[in-house]
Amino acid sequence: MAAPPSAFDQARDELFQHIMRCGVIGSDPDHMREWFDETTAYFAGRYHELGKKEITDLRLLGERFAAPTKRPEQETAPAAEIVSDTDKEVTSDVVDEIAGGAMAGELDTVSAA
Repeated sequence: MAAPPSAFDQARDELFQHIMRCGVIGSDPDHMREWFDETTAYFAGRYHELGKKEITDLRLLGERFAAPTKRPEQETAPAAEIVSDTDKEVTSDVVDEIAGGAMAGELDTVSAA
């Protein structure tokens, strides 16, 4: 038989639900800070068995949960800069071969008719 969730686990799950329901994710940082101030005070009263450190930890988890995902910054270069000179030569040669072969094939078909 599984042990019942701790008060901290219950508070954490409830906080995450509130964050999703209240649209905290993606909100203005000042509004988010104010929301967490009010919500942390509410949880401190609701879960009186949690100490100050646990309430602080709960807020930290909530703030991390509500923070937008950080993506590594990628350098974006124009497409012309991405293709090297060697790639241009190979691409040009391949295109010429394909075009020449298609043209020759079309000419053979036309000549045969």
